[in-house]
Amino acid sequence: MTDFALFTYALIVTFVLTSVSRNQRLARNGPPVLTHVAWGLMSFSAALFVLLSGYAVAIVAGLA
Repeated sequence: MTDFALFTYALIVTFVLTSVSRNQRLARNGPPVLTHVAWGLMSFSAALFVLLSGYAVAIVAGLA
């Protein structure tokens, strides 16, 4: 199940980053939904980083 979630996340991130860079290269604005998805992915990635970092610190400290 984790493999499928990671594959789906990577596929969506690749699509969004490719679309954003293509729009930037062509000097045009992307659709608003693309901007919202990009912000959502950035927020999700940042939150996941914070949670996993906290978990790693807890493991090193012997709390988990």
